[in-house]
Amino acid sequence: MEGGQVLATLIRLTGDIDVAEDALQEAALVALEKWRHAGVPDNPGAWLTTVARHKALDHLRREGRRRDKENEAAITMLDSAAERPDPDDRLRLIFTCCHPSLSPETRVILTLRTIGGLSTPEIARAFLMPDATIGQRISRAKKKISVAAIPYRLPPDHELPDRLSAVLATLYVIFTTGHHSFTGRLDSRIDLAEEAIRLGRVLTTLMPDEHEVHGLLALMLATHARRRSRLDRNGDLVLLAEQDRRLWDRSAITEASALVERSLRRHRPGPYQIQAAIACLHGDADSDAHTDWKQIVDLYRALERVAPGPVVRVNRAVAEAKVFGATAGLALLEDVSGVGAWHLYWSTQAELMRQLGRTSEAGEAYRRALDCEMNDSDRRFLEGRLESLR
Repeated sequence: MEGGQVLATLIRLTGDIDVAEDALQEAALVALEKWRHAGVPDNPGAWLTTVARHKALDHLRREGRRRDKENEAAITMLDSAAERPDPDDRLRLIFTCCHPSLSPETRVILTLRTIGGLSTPEIARAFLMPDATIGQRISRAKKKISVAAIPYRLPPDHELPDRLSAVLATLYVIFTTGHHSFTGRLDSRIDLAEEAIRLGRVLTTLMPDEHEVHGLLALMLATHARRRSRLDRNGDLVLLAEQDRRLWDRSAITEASALVERSLRRHRPGPYQIQAAIACLHGDADSDAHTDWKQIVDLYRALERVAPGPVVRVNRAVAEAKVFGATAGLALLEDVSGVGAWHLYWSTQAELMRQLGRTSEAGEAYRRALDCEMNDSDRRFLEGRLESLR
């Protein structure tokens, strides 16, 4: 996450995302050359910040793109900047990307680009959109921030609640991107999940009375606790029911459970608190057979009432199949819309059909899943499941 941290700091100093991105890219090229011969410095983030800061200064002095006063202010900031990046810069950047003037989808796209460092093609795969469309949205978002002079800062206290929903949604997307990467191995961007947890902790200190903030942190902790068991030694996917639970991070699960219990005492459970409760029930069980699936079903039904959507429905179908059988699970999948290019919908359908002995239909569902975009770990797993039907 060094690049994301440095970029966030540069955006604060320059007030211009494009200038900051260009400066960081130039600094990265210098680093590739220097570090190849001299080795990686003790603090690569500070090194990159220093070089990128000078590159940004050169750019501002050379181009003079801003009005004189703005240009002078940015140059003054860059001249007097500390060598080390500010850890809170990323949180400031998330609030900037989640400004109300930007659409919810654009907020996520811009945050994944700036905080996560994802390329335009990677984001396009996540949103199932053409590269050009994502590129245009990023460009328009940057322009809107610049033209509207949206400040790069944490909002005042009275504005925080209005921004919270967007920030939590964006933070959760960052986490899920790290937890389940769009490309490469499943865990190839695990750094994003860890960064989301760090930012979630910062949010809990910033807004200690907002229980959905604690709910999201608990959800991320309980989910991330299983990270070491999700792939085997060959990098192949291991389903939850088959994971070695001795590898789970028990301290993270304990912390998540305490956060959930404290939040739910208010008797106003939001979507993140409910999802966290589900994740903690999985974490507390010593095996799949001993998991309290009936309570998980109740929680998914409650979640669907407050936050309906295809992801919730598919997960509910899996839980209900555990309690009431595969036929009940399949029935819940029949009226799900907007999932044509989502491989997890088709793979869930395939697994339930497989349990019912409907081999031909399961094979077709696996093939539908494999037609979708996914990371390498998921693809190898589904190819193996399809092959095993034969």
